[in-house]
Amino acid sequence: MAPWIIPALKAVLPHVGTIISAAKPIFTKTKSDSVGLSANAPVQQQIAELQAAAAQNDAYIRELAEQLQKAVTALEEAALAAEAKAQRLVRLCKTAIGLSLVAICLSLIQMLGR
Repeated sequence: MAPWIIPALKAVLPHVGTIISAAKPIFTKTKSDSVGLSANAPVQQQIAELQAAAAQNDAYIRELAEQLQKAVTALEEAALAAEAKAQRLVRLCKTAIGLSLVAICLSLIQMLGR
């Protein structure tokens, strides 16, 4: 599993339940409510509930987008740090190879000089 997935999931998972609950509006139209009311009253109430749910979804989406942007920024910073560490390791390996080649050459010169 990629190491960047875990922080992203930790940022998103706490809000999945609220997003789902806000995405499913609960309609109040029931048989007992519609008795004695005009035909447009339940429809108007449903429209109001849908508008409220849409506004709430908008707030949740904005919050989720902000957290996702923070997660992406953290991932980019981690990638840059990992790349810098990899470059240091490459330089260290090249230095070790150079020193080992010098040591091999010096030992060959010493063996052939005897």
